[in-house]
Amino acid sequence: MDESSPIFVISVAAELAGMHPQTLRQYDRMGLVSPTRTSGGSRRYSMRDVVRLREIAQLSSEGVSLEGIRRVLGLEDEVTTLRARVRELEATLADEMLNRPGRRVFAAGSQGEVVTLRTGTRVRRETAMVVWRPLDRE
Repeated sequence: MDESSPIFVISVAAELAGMHPQTLRQYDRMGLVSPTRTSGGSRRYSMRDVVRLREIAQLSSEGVSLEGIRRVLGLEDEVTTLRARVRELEATLADEMLNRPGRRVFAAGSQGEVVTLRTGTRVRRETAMVVWRPLDRE
């Protein structure tokens, strides 16, 4: 069973979450939990919704206000989204690093300019010496 499949009617979801069905309706109106609706308008809750309802109950029992719960859940959702995006970007970067032939390396040239190098090569350095002698002031 997929955890996001909307299969529970409100009475079953309320029982699984240990809440009254009216509480689930209130949370739906507030946007804390948004169950899927059938074509007839009935609420259908997923296992993910039930887990979220249990989390709301836990936070509420710890004295967090409903507005505080909304903020906590929103931040948790944002963290989950950002972690998924970081994993996606890391995978893309890893693929790019492995699949790009002749990856380029950048270094600073002798005049401070950016120099593109192929992997395994070094910047050719100037070996000329400049001797400085102070001027005689007489």
